[in-house]
Amino acid sequence: ASNIPKESMVDVAGFVRQPGEKVKSCTQQDVEIQVTGISTVSKTSTALPFELADAARSTKEVEEAKARGENLPTVLQDHRLNNRVLDLRTPANNAIFQIQSGVCMLFREILLSKGFREIHTPKLIAGASEGGSSVFKLQYMGNFPSLARPACLAQSPQVYKQMCICSDFDKVFEIGPVFRAEDSNTHRHLCEFTGLDIEMSIKEHYFEVLDVIGDMFNYIFEGLNKRFKKELDAVREQYPFEDIEFLPKALKLTFAEGIKMLHEAGYTHVDPYGDLNTETERVLGKLVKQKYKTDFFILHKYPLSVRPFYTMPCPEDDKLSNSFDVFIRGEEIISGAQRIHDPELLIQRGKELDVDPETVNLYAGEGGMLRFGAPPHGGCGVGLERVVMLFMGLNNIRKTSLFPRDPNRLTP
Repeated sequence: ASNIPKESMVDVAGFVRQPGEKVKSCTQQDVEIQVTGISTVSKTSTALPFELADAARSTKEVEEAKARGENLPTVLQDHRLNNRVLDLRTPANNAIFQIQSGVCMLFREILLSKGFREIHTPKLIAGASEGGSSVFKLQYMGNFPSLARPACLAQSPQVYKQMCICSDFDKVFEIGPVFRAEDSNTHRHLCEFTGLDIEMSIKEHYFEVLDVIGDMFNYIFEGLNKRFKKELDAVREQYPFEDIEFLPKALKLTFAEGIKMLHEAGYTHVDPYGDLNTETERVLGKLVKQKYKTDFFILHKYPLSVRPFYTMPCPEDDKLSNSFDVFIRGEEIISGAQRIHDPELLIQRGKELDVDPETVNLYAGEGGMLRFGAPPHGGCGVGLERVVMLFMGLNNIRKTSLFPRDPNRLTP
């Protein structure tokens, strides 16, 4: 056995027996194998880029050693990602992606139970899906000059979700790739991520959407804690984190209430009719945690001036909107709203904000989806990787992306 290179795949034959005491060096502690033979299935044929023990070393162990004046070997993020196949073998990484799979499963379960249907929308489209400039552009059918025309990768399935609502689908969700050509080299941004999207008709009030979102996340949080305890413990072993706190009924605060909390805490420069930046969102998250004992909350009735043109204005105050953001541990994970379903109002808002008429016409032009009668509706989208990252308090979204794509990384 000593001649077999590390990380080779082997078959082990032997007798299973119960040890005299627990085996502390293995995940399976209650039994051991008295080996009678070992066969190599697939031998490692090259030098390992790093030791698995170094890649799996806990941050707590490293910090404690540093405090004693010792430096334990660790593996830097880029080196891990360059050798992702090996990196994914660590117990924590293996568990992270089991948990990620669990989030998708729980997302499906709760929405199907509420009468939603799953849809699959195109990712090759003729224009920017949110009317923005941060799109990956390409030549559609570029190998055939007579057919070639500009296209892009979808930034969001929003248009198609809304089309489905206008087609009497009532409630829809999708799990699919989202592409953003943004030069954002931060701990929480990716150029490609997996979107968890919902859209639904509204019967009386846009709080119906907020209530679905609150129930959905509570179901996901509870499901992860109950069904994935072993995986969460494996992640915690390498990356210690505190359990997320959440209320039985999701906390809803108005934007004005959030601004008041910030002003009372000394952040008087925050504009009551402006947007929050990353710093003030984190501060608000801490204030909410202190006052309401929750890491999860919804902030709604944002100023209309900071929301997209398709956002429904608030009927009680035309400076506000029927929109919302959702936060976990002080970081925004969702920006959503009730959509304008009246074509004339949408055209008016498009003109006020100088939106490209082609984008407005997709909704409200001749033959646009809103011209055939559209119910009041609303929805949102959230990045799967960001949900997993924040649930476990991890410090970088690349830890929760299987093969990350950011401005500087296109491989492996």
